[in-house]
Amino acid sequence: MNQLNGIAVGLEKVRKAFGATVALDGVSFEIKPGKTHALLGENGAGKSTIVKLLSGLIRPDAGVVSIFCRQVRIDNPRRAQALGIQTAFQELSLVPELTVAQNMFLSVEPLKAGIFVDRYKLEQEALIALTGIGVEDINPRWRIDQLSSPLRQKVEIAKAVARKPQILLLDESTSTLSRKDVNWVADLINRLEADGVTILFISHRLQEAREFCESLTVLRNGANVGDFQFGEINDNEIVSLIIGRSLGHAYPPRSETRIPTEETPILCVRNLSTENGLKQVSFSLRRNEILGVAALQGMGQSELFLSLFGMRRVTGGQIELDGRSTVLSSPIDAIRKGIAYVPEDRKNGGLFLNLPVGTNVSIPVINRFRRLGWMIDRKRENQAVTSALKSVGFNPFALYRPCSSFSGGNQQKITIAKWLMAEGRILLMFDPTRGVDIGAKSDIYVLMQQFKSDGGAIIFYSSEIPELVNLCDRVIVLYGGRVTQEFLSEKLSEDLLIAAAMGYKSKVVSEM
Repeated sequence: MNQLNGIAVGLEKVRKAFGATVALDGVSFEIKPGKTHALLGENGAGKSTIVKLLSGLIRPDAGVVSIFCRQVRIDNPRRAQALGIQTAFQELSLVPELTVAQNMFLSVEPLKAGIFVDRYKLEQEALIALTGIGVEDINPRWRIDQLSSPLRQKVEIAKAVARKPQILLLDESTSTLSRKDVNWVADLINRLEADGVTILFISHRLQEAREFCESLTVLRNGANVGDFQFGEINDNEIVSLIIGRSLGHAYPPRSETRIPTEETPILCVRNLSTENGLKQVSFSLRRNEILGVAALQGMGQSELFLSLFGMRRVTGGQIELDGRSTVLSSPIDAIRKGIAYVPEDRKNGGLFLNLPVGTNVSIPVINRFRRLGWMIDRKRENQAVTSALKSVGFNPFALYRPCSSFSGGNQQKITIAKWLMAEGRILLMFDPTRGVDIGAKSDIYVLMQQFKSDGGAIIFYSSEIPELVNLCDRVIVLYGGRVTQEFLSEKLSEDLLIAAAMGYKSKVVSEM
C-alpha cells in the first residue's frame, strides 16, 4: 500500500506488566505517516515502555501493534529495523570505546573482500552522513568516551537517521542539547517530514513538543488520558492531564526571606582561573540567595561548578568562605566545608544506581554513624535517611530498593536528599531538572526555595532560561570562561538572558 496514506504507527489496547507493576494498561493511539507526534507524560507514565516495544527490546503482554496498517510482531531489534524503525535513545546505545563512525554503522559496516571492515570507507560514509544532516562539529574518528554529553546525543540521533528510517523514535533526544542544537533538531525534523519519515517525539519540554509536533498523546500511570491536536489544547490543560491535577503556577513564589547584604558573603570568588576554561571569574554568594548561572554550552559553567567542588585544579585567583581564603582540594574537602553538588548526570555522577536508596543518601556522611571506631549504627542511619527522604517528598519505604528502579525525577530527589542530609550551607545545582518530568520539576523548585529560606545558598545553572528568570535572585552570565554580565531578579527577562549568553552586551546590568 502507499505508505503516505493510512496510519504509520498504531497501538490498540496494548498492555505490558513487569511483575505486579502495570507499565501499559490498554494503551491505544495512532500516528499519521510523515507527521511528528508527541508522547507526553511523567517519568514512569509508560513512554519508555512504548519506545522499547516499538524498538523490539520487549514484547507486549496483550494488544495489537500495527506498522503502516499491517499488524506486526516486533520480536527483537533486528525485526524493528527491518520494519523501518530506528530509535535515538535517551539512555544512549553507543559503545564508549568505539569511534563515532564505528557506532554509526555498528553491525552494518562496509567490508573488504566480504570479511574485513573497510575503515576508510566506514569513516567516509560516516562523514557524508554527518554532513548530510548538518553535523559539522564531530569527527568520525573521535571515540565516544572523549565526547561531551551533548555531542554523544547528537551522535545517537545521527546514528538513527543515517540508517534511513521510515519511522524514527526520538526519546528525550534534546534533554542535553543547547538551544542552537535544539534548533538543529527542529531543522532535521522538518527535513525528515518532507521525506515522508514518521516521528514519535518524547520530551518533558512542552515548548519543544509544541514547536516540533502537530499532534500529541498524553500518558498517565500507563494509560492514555487524551489525544489532541496542539492547536486545540493549551499548556495548562496538558500539564493537568500529565500529572492528574492542576499544577497552579509553574514556579513557586520567591521566598520573602531577606538576603543579608550587610553580612560577609558566604562565598566569594575572586579572579578564579583554571587550565580548561575559567578566566578571572569573580562573584559573591550570600545566605538566603539563589544565584543563577546563564551560559551556552561550553562557556565555562562546568569548570566553575567542578572547581567549587574540589574537582578541578585552580591555577589563579582565590575562593573565600565566610571571608576567609580557602583551598578546595577534593570533593571530600568541599563537603567538610559545607559545599554540596547536584551534578548534571545523576546516573553517572550523582548516584550508585545498583546500591539501595538508603546507602546512597548516607554515603557522604557515613562517618557520622560510626560507633566503636568501625561499626555503623544502622538504626540511627536509617532514621536520618528516612527524615531526609521525607523532606524531599520521597517515600521512605523504598529505603532498600536500588536507585536504578526509580524514574529520573525520583532519582534526582534522592540525589538532593543525600546533600540535604550532609547539611551543607552551599548547594551547587547543575541543570538539576534536565530530563525530569513536570511534576518532579515543581517539587525541586519548592525544595530550592525551602533550602534558601532555611539559610542556605544555591548556585544554580540551568539550560532552561525560564528557570533562571523565575527562580533566581541574581544571575551571572558566563561567556568564553568569563563573567560578562550580572542581573538582579527585577531586571531579568528571557530575551535579555539569551542575548547576554550569546555575547550581546546589555546596558541593563546590576552593580557588580
